[in-house]
Amino acid sequence: MGRETAFRPGTAGSAGITPAETATAAPRSETLDVSPFWRLVRAAEPLRRHAWLADAVGVAMFAAALALRFAVDDVLPPGFPFLTFFPVVILSTFFCGLRPGITCAVLSTAAAWYFFISPASDMQMTGQSLLALGFFVAIASIDIVLIHFTFSAADRLRAEKETTARLYECQRTMFQELQHRVANNMQFVAALLTLQKRKVENDPALAVCALDEARGRLDTIARIHRRLYAPERLDLPTAQYLRELCGDLVEASGASGIACTVASPDLPLNVTQLTTLSMLVAEIVTNSLKHAFEAGQAGAIALTITPAGPGLYDIVIADDGRGLPADLDLGRARGLGWRIIQGLAAQLGGQGSEPVELGGNAAAGRGTMVRVRITVA
Repeated sequence: MGRETAFRPGTAGSAGITPAETATAAPRSETLDVSPFWRLVRAAEPLRRHAWLADAVGVAMFAAALALRFAVDDVLPPGFPFLTFFPVVILSTFFCGLRPGITCAVLSTAAAWYFFISPASDMQMTGQSLLALGFFVAIASIDIVLIHFTFSAADRLRAEKETTARLYECQRTMFQELQHRVANNMQFVAALLTLQKRKVENDPALAVCALDEARGRLDTIARIHRRLYAPERLDLPTAQYLRELCGDLVEASGASGIACTVASPDLPLNVTQLTTLSMLVAEIVTNSLKHAFEAGQAGAIALTITPAGPGLYDIVIADDGRGLPADLDLGRARGLGWRIIQGLAAQLGGQGSEPVELGGNAAAGRGTMVRVRITVA
């Protein structure tokens, strides 16, 4: 995102995961089991999801069981009216679902009573037929209930395992992102210290000031990341997030009477872009707090983000302080803070060799205005 600069964190592809971590990472989507039972459960799922097709298959199973019972009736001794109906009730419930199983059980009860319980074809209710029917209904009901609850438990287990897998993947991704962010921050800190070192080499008397500036920037980075990685902050609108960030910066500076206002649409930023935007805003606002106002002077800092085209946004940060020095040559302004701002703006897709525009605050009649156009994919 953006061009390479001395301040650019590592690329998004270098997530910082070691080969050992990759080798020990759990698969993203595991099948529940490879046992025969779970194979049968998965084989039955497509049919159970189509209600009317499952009903038709259940009725067809009953018809096949009835035909088979007629086929073996001549070779069976008396007293086996339910021989082929028990298996079909179990199979229809298992593969087709609860309703087809119940339908098959009811049809099997009626068929056995009418065709195979003596006296056949007159459906008389005798003690023997009542006992036989009661036995079949009881066993079939137990089978249906057990199979139904088995599938319900299997569905819950599958849902829990899928939820666990998603949570694991989310945590693994967040861990990778955290490693990536820490590595990027260390690179940024190293680049920042290198720039401070060059500044001190030119004028060793500035060593204490350089260390103090480095400490302040590191403190700002820490504040930004505490906000970015707090779970309750992840879904904040952009305007509210930046408003709270600016409030933190004003409070940390110890300035009194400085109001910071923010007007912004909700930008579609990922964590990397929001981190860079936060650091850019923090650097500009901190410069205003440090240089724009006299000690104890009241003032205002306004941050405004407006659309500037498809995927483009203009960021304007303006104060009503003392303004730029009259003898300032913007073409030669190459202070450390300005270089950091330029580098961060370039990462956000700032256009041109000088992506940041610096000038007076014409709207207030005094003060300083910084404008940068960013690209949001």
